[in-house]
Amino acid sequence: MKYILILTFTLLLNACAIFGDPTEIDDTKGLSAERIYQMGAEKMTDKDYEKAIVYFQKLESRYPHGKYATQAQLETAYAHYKKQDPVLAVAAADRFIKLHPNHPNVDYAYYLKGLAIFTERGFIEKATKQQISDRDPRSMKDSFITFKELVTRYPKSRYAKDATQRMVYLANNLSGHELHVARYYMKRQAYLAAVNRTKYVLENYPQSPDIEEALVIQISAYDLLGLEDLKTDTLRVLQKNYPASPMLGKGAPADERVWWKFWESLY
Repeated sequence: MKYILILTFTLLLNACAIFGDPTEIDDTKGLSAERIYQMGAEKMTDKDYEKAIVYFQKLESRYPHGKYATQAQLETAYAHYKKQDPVLAVAAADRFIKLHPNHPNVDYAYYLKGLAIFTERGFIEKATKQQISDRDPRSMKDSFITFKELVTRYPKSRYAKDATQRMVYLANNLSGHELHVARYYMKRQAYLAAVNRTKYVLENYPQSPDIEEALVIQISAYDLLGLEDLKTDTLRVLQKNYPASPMLGKGAPADERVWWKFWESLY
């Protein structure tokens, strides 16, 4: 009898979890899609994002078709973003893009997705107090790719300018991360690995302010590997593009293999 009562109580609890509290009044019962959307919008204005999401989800569940359901999906993504839940914001934006690839506001979904990933990176930095160049750049790359897709697909979008500015910021930090790793490899005498990192910077972030250092690290690595032809070619590129580089000035090494030490002493 005891176990039967426990089982019955457990089933009742599960039923409440599935169907909701039967004593709770549904203030959207019998309302139109437009009215439920307005209620969600009012909660958004009040910055009650949790309640706004509830309204938008009820709207979509009850009226899955039509303009209000579609707009509710987009508002849900924004509400999650404002609620500082970037993971759910990205998921909601992705869902909107998948369901409505030709919607006139799909550019905003791309922008919101990129912004949410961008914000997620910021949360990690604040929580860990970690330098941006010291950690996994995956979220930065994902954000960059999303903004790039927005700018490529919708160059006349009202969000394209801001997305482009964020891409520049992300590209500079991504190149900084690659050089951070290249320096680490140089110190560990893993010169070929350092070359590969600098190549990635030169090929993928040609407008980055880190290009000069990438070339110098590459010269240093080729020098230490004894690859004279590659060293000479890269040195020629450095001379052409950065004639005022400290590596080319008075006191710079000639043939002796102290390029890396010289660069470290300057910076």
